[in-house]
Amino acid sequence: MNGRPSALVTGVGRTVGIAAGIAARLADDGWDLALSYWRPYDAEQPWTSADDEPERIADDLRRRGATVALVPGDLADPAVPDRMMTEAVGALGPLRGLVLSHAESRDSAILDTTVASFDRHMAVNARASWQLIAAFARQARDGGSIVALTSDHAAYNLPYGASKGALDRVVLAAARELGALGIRANVVNPGPVDTGWMDDDLRAALAGRQPSGRLGTPADVARIVAFLLSDDGAWTTGQLIHSDGGFSA
Repeated sequence: MNGRPSALVTGVGRTVGIAAGIAARLADDGWDLALSYWRPYDAEQPWTSADDEPERIADDLRRRGATVALVPGDLADPAVPDRMMTEAVGALGPLRGLVLSHAESRDSAILDTTVASFDRHMAVNARASWQLIAAFARQARDGGSIVALTSDHAAYNLPYGASKGALDRVVLAAARELGALGIRANVVNPGPVDTGWMDDDLRAALAGRQPSGRLGTPADVARIVAFLLSDDGAWTTGQLIHSDGGFSA
């Protein structure tokens, strides 16, 4: 509401997470931010996290000059995306950016994935993303930019990979369908980024597959997302970008 651009960034629940890194970069670039997260999901994961991390992230962003609104919610609930967008717009005014960096991710393979797990992955990663994109388009006043994070990890992570594939198609469809509204939409595949979920063996193995010899960081992901949200990225839409340090080469 103060002339600065505003964005909703999803999945901002952990201080070491990709979404927190993106939010920090956007705050430094002059964005005001609404942050979504769902603590019960983070609390169930094997990595260590604390209940106050969303508030700590928000405090850091405020020190960087951003106005920040926290809009928690379980995106598996079909009523949450519209409510989340309404709260974000109520706090910040019309949004020009939407960053879909949330994810449901629980490893399972073709033979042991349950229907309940598959359905929840689809609900959070694909359905909620479509709902947020639609709600973003409805509130847009002067165009905007959507960026979603995806992954190629599907084998032995079936429901996650399948739902990310669906997410890709939704976002690329948005680039075509919403272009007349001045909205562009892109997908970024950042490759493996160590945010606490890797053990030493996996970290070494994945780093060995990188041309640079190092893994990606949240700051690496934040740079491409910031570009795609900025005016400099205005001619880039409808793309699935592998910004992964050459991991997929």
